[in-house]
Amino acid sequence: MKSTTLLVIILAAFSFGCNFELKETVVFQGTSMLPGIRDGDRLTVERFGEGEKLSLNRGEVIAFWYPDDPSKSYIKRLIGLPGETVEIREGAVFINGNKLEEPYVEAQRNLSKASKPPEQVKAHYYYVLGDNRDASSDSRYWGLVPEKYIYAKVIPR
Repeated sequence: MKSTTLLVIILAAFSFGCNFELKETVVFQGTSMLPGIRDGDRLTVERFGEGEKLSLNRGEVIAFWYPDDPSKSYIKRLIGLPGETVEIREGAVFINGNKLEEPYVEAQRNLSKASKPPEQVKAHYYYVLGDNRDASSDSRYWGLVPEKYIYAKVIPR
């Protein structure tokens, strides 16, 4: 019994240590995530372990390698999950036909009121948008993010 308890404690400590090592601080550059994240903000990100199954939820802010140039890293908000249909009508986002409530988007940063036709999010891909819709390079322009390019999620402050 003692050896089993000791093993559990060691494994728990090891697991805690591994999780701790996967967190790091990055400095955000740009204006695409205003108003919540500003240029120069220090963000804590939790890296995913190699081969780890991703557990992502809509609304989370993620870090990923830019699909058109994987030497660049981007941070955006996760909007569309695999299997969903994302549509933008006059600046409003719709998921499977239902309007998405987005309290993180300010009206004065979504003045273009752009529309995009419905897009089906393929398996193992995600649809991402910047919160500052008028100043963000995101899935509206260069497409979906492959799951394999997502390497971390931002830990909310």
